[in-house]
Amino acid sequence: MKRLALSGRCLAILLFAIVLTQPASSQLGITIGTPSWLPKLELVLQRRALLLTGHSRVIIRAARGVSAGSVTTLILSAGGTVGRTLGVIDAQVADVPNISIATLAASSLVGHISLDRAIAGALERTGATIGAPAVRQYLGFDGSGVGIAVIDSGITPWHDDLAAPTAGAQRVDRFVDFVNGRLAAYDDYGHGTHVAGIIAGNGFDSSGARSGIAPAAHLVVLKVLDGSGRGRISDVIAAFDYVVRNKDTLNIRIVNLSVATGVYESYSTDPLTLAAQQVASAGIVVVAAAGNNGRDPQGTTQYGGVTAPGNAPWVLTVGASSHMGTSDRADDTMAAFSSRGPAAIDYKAKPDLVAPGVGIESLSVPASLFYATDTRYLLPGTVPTSYLPYLSLSGTSMAAPVVAGTVALMLQANPALTPNAVKAILQYTSETYDGYDPLTEGAGFLNAKGAVELAQFFAAPDGSDPTSGDWSASLIWGTRLVRGGRLTADASAWSTGVTWGASTTASGLPIDWGVIGPLDRWTMMSSASQNVVWGTTCGGADCGGPWNHGAVFGTSDDETVVWGTSDEETVVWGTSCDDPSCQPVIWNQ
Repeated sequence: MKRLALSGRCLAILLFAIVLTQPASSQLGITIGTPSWLPKLELVLQRRALLLTGHSRVIIRAARGVSAGSVTTLILSAGGTVGRTLGVIDAQVADVPNISIATLAASSLVGHISLDRAIAGALERTGATIGAPAVRQYLGFDGSGVGIAVIDSGITPWHDDLAAPTAGAQRVDRFVDFVNGRLAAYDDYGHGTHVAGIIAGNGFDSSGARSGIAPAAHLVVLKVLDGSGRGRISDVIAAFDYVVRNKDTLNIRIVNLSVATGVYESYSTDPLTLAAQQVASAGIVVVAAAGNNGRDPQGTTQYGGVTAPGNAPWVLTVGASSHMGTSDRADDTMAAFSSRGPAAIDYKAKPDLVAPGVGIESLSVPASLFYATDTRYLLPGTVPTSYLPYLSLSGTSMAAPVVAGTVALMLQANPALTPNAVKAILQYTSETYDGYDPLTEGAGFLNAKGAVELAQFFAAPDGSDPTSGDWSASLIWGTRLVRGGRLTADASAWSTGVTWGASTTASGLPIDWGVIGPLDRWTMMSSASQNVVWGTTCGGADCGGPWNHGAVFGTSDDETVVWGTSDEETVVWGTSCDDPSCQPVIWNQ
C-alpha cells in the first residue's frame, strides 16, 4: 500500500487551515488551539499562509536579540529569496512562497512578518494664507541651515527655483535612488519635485510669487517612487534608515513623506510605522500626508481613512484645507477629499492639523509623467523659460510639505525643539473653524506665524508671550482634547521618550504640558462623551461627524458592528442602526 507523506511545511499549513476553518470542538472530537505564532502575521498574510501556490514579498523582523542576518538562512531554506536588509528596524525583505509563511512565522528567530505593501503619492496664496511671508519678512527666518529629507519620487535640481544662478546656491545636498540605483538626480514622475518646491523653492521663475515656505532650507532627496508613482514600504524604510544614519552629517531635522499606504495592522507592529518611530526617537520630525480618502466613490463623506504611517502617534499627520484662491484666512475651508480620523485598528485621533492642499502651485518637471498627463494644470512664470515651469496640484501630498516647511522655520528659530514640542506648538497655535470636528480638522488650521513666534518664546521664555485669542490653545493628546493651559518649554510631554498620547512618562509620572498657575491650568476631557474619538461631543460642542447617526468607532456594544472585509484591500465598518442616514464608513487604500 502506498503511503502519503507530508513535509513539515505542508503539515504546518494543513494544521493552520484546520485552525482557521474548524470550530474549537470539531465533529472529529479534536480541539486545536490557535498557534502561538499566528499573531506574528499581519491579517493579509494570515490569509495568504493558507495558499498552496504563489509568492509574497514580505518584511521579516527578527525576534528580540536576533540579528536580521540570522534569518537569511531560514528564508533560503524556506525557498525564498533575500532582498535588502532594513537595519533601522532589524528586518529583512524577502520574497517567499506562500506555503512557507506559516513555517517562517513558527521559527523562534522570527519576531513578526508583514506584507511589503505598495505605496503611492498622496496627491502663490498658500504662504500668505498661513503667514509664512510675514515670518520671513518680519522675523527673519527662511529655513537656513535646516535639513529636510524628502522621501518621494526624486528631484529635478536644475529647476531655476532650486538652482537659479543669481538667486542663491544649490539646495539639494544629497540624492539617493532606492528604486533604480542611479547616481544623478532625476524625477521621472514629477511628484517629488513639486513637493520639494513647496518646501524650499525660491520662486525665481515667478519673480518670487511662487516661493516655497522655507526657501533657504537644504534638501536630502530620497527616491522611493518609480516613474509611475509606485513603490514599496521597504524602500521607504530603507530611506528612513538612511536618514537616521546621516542625520548629523546632513543636519536632517525633518522628514517629509507625501507618500502613503493602507493601514492593515496596528502601528505597534507595522514595520513602516515602527521605522518612523526610530526616526522620531532620533529627534527628527516626521511629517506625513493624511491621505485623500475623505469621500467614497459615491461622494459620501467617510471617516477612518487616514493612511500609514500617518496613523502612528509619533508622526505629525497633515490633512488638507483650501485657501479658496485668496490670501484671506477667513474664507478657508476643509478639502472634501482630505482623510478623516480616527486611525484604523488603533482608533487614535488623526489628523493632527490641516494645511492648504488645494490648487497648490509649485514646480513642474519636463518629460515627467505629471507634465505629460496634467497639461491643463501647467502654468507659466514671469521670466522666459523653454517649458512651463509650474504645475497646480491638490492633495494632502501638497499639504504635508507646507507643514514641513513651517517646521523648518520653527527649528531655525529654536533648534532645541523636540518632535513632540513641534507638534504641540503647531496644534496650540492652529485656528479652529466652525462646522468641523477634530477628526476632520485635527487641532485646527495651520498658523505658521503663530507657530514660529511660540517656538521663539520657547527659546527665550522671559520674552513677550505671543499667545493670541485666535489660537485653538488646545492639544489632541491621544484621543482627548487638552485645553485651558499655557505651553512651556520644559513640560515632560515634549521628551523624545514620551509617546504622544501617553498617560505617564517612562518613569511613571503623570504627563504635564506646561506650567500650572491660579488662572492657568490644563483640563483633560475625562468623560467618554468628551473624547474626540469615542463620544458624541467635543468640549461641550456638537462635533458633527459619523456619530451623529450612530456610528461610534471602536465600541464593543451592539451599536457598532464590524462588517468584515470584502477582499484584502477594502475594510468596511458600519452600524446596526435602522436610520436610513446611517451609512457605512469605508476606506479604500
